[in-house]
Amino acid sequence: MRQLRRNGVLLAPAGIWLLVMLVLPLVVVFIFSFGERGAAGGYVPALTLEQYANLPARWTAFKNTLILAPLGTLAALLIAYPLAYYLAVRCSPKWRTTLLILVIVPFWTSILIRSYAWIFILGGRGIPALLEMVGIDEVRLINTPFAVLVGIVYGYLPLMVFPIFVSLDKLDKRLLEASSDLGSTPLRTFWQVTLPLSVPGVATGCMLVFILLMGEFLIPAILGGGKVFFVGNALVDLFLQSRNWAFGSAVAMTLVFIMLVTVTVYMKFISRLGGQRDDISLM
Repeated sequence: MRQLRRNGVLLAPAGIWLLVMLVLPLVVVFIFSFGERGAAGGYVPALTLEQYANLPARWTAFKNTLILAPLGTLAALLIAYPLAYYLAVRCSPKWRTTLLILVIVPFWTSILIRSYAWIFILGGRGIPALLEMVGIDEVRLINTPFAVLVGIVYGYLPLMVFPIFVSLDKLDKRLLEASSDLGSTPLRTFWQVTLPLSVPGVATGCMLVFILLMGEFLIPAILGGGKVFFVGNALVDLFLQSRNWAFGSAVAMTLVFIMLVTVTVYMKFISRLGGQRDDISLM
């Protein structure tokens, strides 16, 4: 009993925080989603599914989010994994700290400033101007899905690198040596030993990046120029400009539901890979 009380005291601050900052706001948004928009905006109590029936009106925002968020996560993974692998396995210890600092340097400045920097890089006086010099004309990069994809990968890449780096840094190098001694090629060793053992880092990095991208609104607003927008941009419009809180709540709850389903399926897939990793560690 004393242990239960002690655990309750230790968990109480976090439990209260989650209740006030997460559960209660979600309950309020859920209730609002069944209401109606007032004559001057805001929320009028009601019990209707009209807001959910109007969800197709924001299909473009959902489509962009459901396409670019997974693509951004995958692109960040493909870039981050080789970098994390080099830092954890191949890099000299005397250079490792310096390179890790360089990875995190972009976080020292605001995401707003970094996004505006990409406006110049992808704008008419940036990469398109360089392409014109070599004879490739009329290339438009800014205000396109490509620009948004570049922005989100650049913005969230460190969140993918560090979990993978930590996972690979804890890798028992003797397993790699044993695999090599048994005649495995470097590619086979990576596929059968390194990759399965780095699954926790990959899972954490992908989860962090994907969840944040699903709610992203700043990068699409800046690099998309109002032509490529996410659900986050739709929510900003509905709550702050249109003041249609009921419809905005329905859109938000739908996004939360999609994320829950996606994360659940993803975690089941990762748990299967984790089982394979355990089998390898027991060998």
